[in-house]
Amino acid sequence: MTQDILNLRNHLLIAMPSMGDPNFDHTVSLVCQHDEFGAFGVTINRPLDMTVGELFEQLDIIVDNPHVAGQAALSGGPVQAEQGFVLHDGGRNWDSTLRISDDLALTSSRDILQDIADGNGPRHFLLVLGCAGWSPGQLEHEIKENTWLTCPSVTPILFDMPYAERWRGAAMTLGIDVNLLGIAAGHA
Repeated sequence: MTQDILNLRNHLLIAMPSMGDPNFDHTVSLVCQHDEFGAFGVTINRPLDMTVGELFEQLDIIVDNPHVAGQAALSGGPVQAEQGFVLHDGGRNWDSTLRISDDLALTSSRDILQDIADGNGPRHFLLVLGCAGWSPGQLEHEIKENTWLTCPSVTPILFDMPYAERWRGAAMTLGIDVNLLGIAAGHA
């Protein structure tokens, strides 16, 4: 009998204080896909020194809305750092949209960028460069090794909470103050 794999799609991975990988130190990542082939996600709390407007300008897309143009672009992870992804709400699909849940998706095609610039995009979105990936069984192993806490994703953490507060805020949904956790991992 095979054991069912816990599907962490649409869950947040909260890096434990003992995280040894600087790519994920104090990060919160959304798992966008998780199956027998591994897992894929994007980090949601690492702003880059680049705004959405600056990134759009590099792509020759004009955005007039100062709120949209001034939003920070994020580092989504160390894999494919030049690849852009838009994490967004709503039920609409663009050319290359991966459904995470009924009201959450990740799109990697240019058409969503033009719609955002034109004011026809999703109500809430994060523009991230890069992603994170785990081979089959790797994420499950890391969780068993106390590398990550997990919790279901919630819209306010994804789109409303200030980036600097997301790590602690995600852990607080579990009733855990990560600032009080030690860096040594224990095993029972």
